[in-house]
Amino acid sequence: MKNSPTELRFTEVSQLTSAIPRAKSNNSPCAACEVRHLAVCSALQDEELKLLDEIVRFVDLSAGDSLFDEGEPAANVYNLTSGTIKLYKLLPDGRRQVTGFLFAGDFLGLAASEDYIYSAEAVTPVSLCKFSRSDLDILMEKAPQLERRLLSLARYELAEAQDQILLLGRKTAKERIASFVLMLSERAVRRGEQDNPVSIPMSRNDIGDYLGLTTETVSRTLTRLRSSRAIVMESDRKVTLVERQVLEEIAEGF
Repeated sequence: MKNSPTELRFTEVSQLTSAIPRAKSNNSPCAACEVRHLAVCSALQDEELKLLDEIVRFVDLSAGDSLFDEGEPAANVYNLTSGTIKLYKLLPDGRRQVTGFLFAGDFLGLAASEDYIYSAEAVTPVSLCKFSRSDLDILMEKAPQLERRLLSLARYELAEAQDQILLLGRKTAKERIASFVLMLSERAVRRGEQDNPVSIPMSRNDIGDYLGLTTETVSRTLTRLRSSRAIVMESDRKVTLVERQVLEEIAEGF
């Protein structure tokens, strides 16, 4: 069976960024990071990691804590080392659009302007590495491969944005939910975790704001998928994919 477009995205990004696991070291917290092979710093060699150690700060947040708000000065960038973060924008009328979910290994905070263009909030307890933009700019001059790695990640974010446009513009509620569950499964594989059962750390409300659906529609659609025996709801936060091929066909509109 052909790979889905989302699966191809992950394969493409892995090849672009050469994210290869490296041996751990007791001499550097960055070298010992369990998600380093996924993170932007995977582009750095051991000597360059020492420079990274000098500029990194560590941040821990509880679920519901804000990392930064849209419109704030974009003075820092972050690498997520554990947990889940949601990115969102508020519309003038107060409605919220969740634009993405980030997991361990993801990078956030880059902005084309001087201000953040979205808000970031912890879905679960999270840990992050924090770098000032000015320090990172200096490091990229010393290690240009870091800039290439960031460019690869930016390309991936663009591909994700295009997928999101398709998801919101053309797919039915059932197709959106099936696509979302498969996306979480594929993201887990990328982090080196099992693809089934699928962990769903975000709330139904968050899922709805990401997929352009009401909370009730999210719950009702999951119930329909469960009734068709395509999935089994282990709990509100965990789903077993019983018939992955069926879900893939639903996601593709078959």
